[in-house]
Amino acid sequence: MTLALGRGAVRLSLLCLAFAAAACRSETAEEVETTTAVAVKTAPATRGAIRGVVHATGIVGPAPGAEIVVVAPEAARIAEIPHAGGERVRRGDVLVRFEIPGSAAEEQKQRAEVTRTEAALENAKAAQTRARQLFDRGVSARKEMEESNRSVADAEAAVTEAKASLAAAHDVADRAIVHATFDGVVARRYHNPGDLVEPAASDPVLRVIDPDRLEVVAAVPLADASRVEVGASGHLVNAPTNATDAALKVLSRPTAVDAGTATVPVRLGFVRPVNLPVGMPVQVDIDAEQHRDVVLVPAAAIVREGEEIAVFVANGGKAQRRAVRIGLTDGANVEIVSGITSGERVIVDGQAGLPDDAAITETSAAADSGSEASPDKERAK
Repeated sequence: MTLALGRGAVRLSLLCLAFAAAACRSETAEEVETTTAVAVKTAPATRGAIRGVVHATGIVGPAPGAEIVVVAPEAARIAEIPHAGGERVRRGDVLVRFEIPGSAAEEQKQRAEVTRTEAALENAKAAQTRARQLFDRGVSARKEMEESNRSVADAEAAVTEAKASLAAAHDVADRAIVHATFDGVVARRYHNPGDLVEPAASDPVLRVIDPDRLEVVAAVPLADASRVEVGASGHLVNAPTNATDAALKVLSRPTAVDAGTATVPVRLGFVRPVNLPVGMPVQVDIDAEQHRDVVLVPAAAIVREGEEIAVFVANGGKAQRRAVRIGLTDGANVEIVSGITSGERVIVDGQAGLPDDAAITETSAAADSGSEASPDKERAK
């Protein structure tokens, strides 16, 4: 019995060794190192010029002098508003006519006062002439002639005062009718005939703009303010189809920081008239400084991993990861300050998750697009 158990134990031990050997052979078979090359697209690093871009948000609005906001000259009732919102107006057209209580009566009163004082002046001058004649003949005293001179001076002052009052009354009467000072469009109508309005900017009656004289007021980040120069070119980002050629030009440098923000306002005028609504928010790119004869790579080649920036270079069938320092970028290309040199081929597609020194097969990115834009060619102003 003891011998039988010993043989059984030997058999069991041999069986375990056989299973262990099979398991070892199986693990060894799975640990196969792959050498399959990864397909990537490459493009050459080149030397050329690049211009920096300042990105900002802005609002489309009328240029200075291209807007009329009608406000009542004093508390009044609206008698007439001939045009509705969206209608075109011509220079000289009546925009609003107000009924100002007492304005017509006051003008008539002051006109009558001018007539009265002018008549009094004529009488004073006639009296002055008689007094001088009598004095010259020795009939009257010098005192009487001097009094006649004072009467003429007083009468002249009264005429001047009356005419000033008449001009003021006339101005008030004239302000009761507001005319368009340029050809434009009624942007908004706030009131209707019969409404009572106050002489305050918070109670406007009508707004007219010239759609051919628009501009963009952009909020430029404070850190980029010094990069913006008067006369620099700009353009709308993702412009509407009716404004795809909406070229811009910087009209003024920032002079003050917008309260409560970290931005400065920059005015950009449209080079050509555009069909855009006033108040429309837009994204703008403004041309900034330019660097010449620098190393450039396509923006797609840049790999960002945390704080580190890298580029993969194709070299002898391998992908070499290079840490780089970058400079300006214009959205299409990036300036390389250090890390690679002109002529090296960088990976622009397929580098995501690629380990350093991985085997690759490369094709030219330019072959897919048909042509590659020259980095030396600057964007047209």
